[in-house]
Amino acid sequence: MKRIDIYYGGRHYSVGGRALADLRAEIDQILSRGSGWIEVNYGEGSMAPAQLLIAPGVGIALLPVAGDESDGEA
Repeated sequence: MKRIDIYYGGRHYSVGGRALADLRAEIDQILSRGSGWIEVNYGEGSMAPAQLLIAPGVGIALLPVAGDESDGEA
């Protein structure tokens, strides 16, 4: 399973089972429409679902977790 750590608003979130390129494409598509939401996981151990607003000017960092399967991007 692939995992991507996400830093948003000074907090840590993650997404599992997705390739970095696919998540970036989803974010690009949301931005092309103006704004929208992505579903992520929040918390340590017992994860809870969370929604992050994707919009122009909102900072977000995507970091593929080392050791997970490579999808050709780092």
